[in-house]
Amino acid sequence: MPTRWIKVLLWLFVIDLGIAFGAGLYEHRIVFPRWLSVATDGGVHWNADAVRLDNSGLRFWAYATTGPLTVLTLANLWAAWRHAHGWLRLWWVGASAVSLAERVLTLAYFVPTMIGLMNAPDTVESVATASRWSEMNYVRHSLTLAAWLLALQAFAVAHRAVTTPPDAT
Repeated sequence: MPTRWIKVLLWLFVIDLGIAFGAGLYEHRIVFPRWLSVATDGGVHWNADAVRLDNSGLRFWAYATTGPLTVLTLANLWAAWRHAHGWLRLWWVGASAVSLAERVLTLAYFVPTMIGLMNAPDTVESVATASRWSEMNYVRHSLTLAAWLLALQAFAVAHRAVTTPPDAT
């Protein structure tokens, strides 16, 4: 990799993907069950008040992923395509492409759906929409994890290229 700022882009990409994956799992396993809960009678209920109270979209996701990870994904895709070669390019473009797919899915489906659910009453339709959102979240987590692992591999290849002498095999 030719310049320090390109290395910084990959560093930031790896870090933000790790944050997105960990925070996504936390929200899915810890926070979301307060939004879509099972009552003692076995009925499932949507609690839009809890969603609005948490407001994780504006309190966290906007600063961690919506803007930053989207920009980092596009910048890393460009940097990988223009400045990387060989295995580094393969892993880095792969990570960026998977992250781009996750970003498109997030911005096209997850964000608009949750915005709609924030003011939705506790109805069968809301419960169905929230359940589908939760199930689709496994796809998003899988894409984020795949992008993170690919980016970590790109980082390892980049690091080896820097630390391995040119005549070493």
